[in-house]
Amino acid sequence: MTAQVRALEAQLGQQLFVRRARGVTSTSVADELAARIAPHVDALAGVALGPADPFAVPVHLAGPAELTTARVLPALAGLVSDGLKLRVSFGLADDLLAGLVQRRFDLVVSTIRPRGRGLTATPLTDEEFVLVGPRGFAADPRTAPLVAYAEDLPIIRRYWRSVLGVRPPPGPAVVVPDLRGVLACVLAGFGVSVLPRYLCAAELASGSLVALLDPAEPPINTLFVVTRTEPCRAGPAAVRDALLADAVSW
Repeated sequence: MTAQVRALEAQLGQQLFVRRARGVTSTSVADELAARIAPHVDALAGVALGPADPFAVPVHLAGPAELTTARVLPALAGLVSDGLKLRVSFGLADDLLAGLVQRRFDLVVSTIRPRGRGLTATPLTDEEFVLVGPRGFAADPRTAPLVAYAEDLPIIRRYWRSVLGVRPPPGPAVVVPDLRGVLACVLAGFGVSVLPRYLCAAELASGSLVALLDPAEPPINTLFVVTRTEPCRAGPAAVRDALLADAVSW
């Protein structure tokens, strides 16, 4: 600090502080300078502490592309009308949670519960998985071509094991890294797949898609809204609360 004061005095060509037996006192030059820069320091403090308007700073939200598009964003329409600024990112749960820790995001909708300290996860909703085929499909789904989200059949594999008690056959016919693309392929007659019910509810209702099995306990997955374990800014807190309120009807 002494070096900073000396540099400032050299720049001004005037003395700012006088050393006394019990410390230092400011000169009249320093008092006048403080009065001139005080409004600017206050403005900087306002930037650092956050503006009075809770929606002045954009909220950075991240989640899986399909759920975020179909459910999360529509739930925030009211906040956007009230002035919320939103920045949205898509990705896999592990990557998004890492981004939350690294402060790239303010909150994350996650398909997994985060482990470790520093993050707070609140259950948001349960997604139910359903085995679907195109209209008129009547073959054995265990031998039908599979349309998958990934080569290792993550969703299909879980459904096959929990409902059918066997592993799915390897080598899907089509791999599309987006469940909306998987839905489009099944509608086009490429084969069968396992999808979250929320994503294909309209197609099931219209009959363009059929549920091939009706298990007593279909596989489900709990989704979470995750924030850092620290006081939450007003904007992210409003987004979190809106999602929790709207998810009751999902």
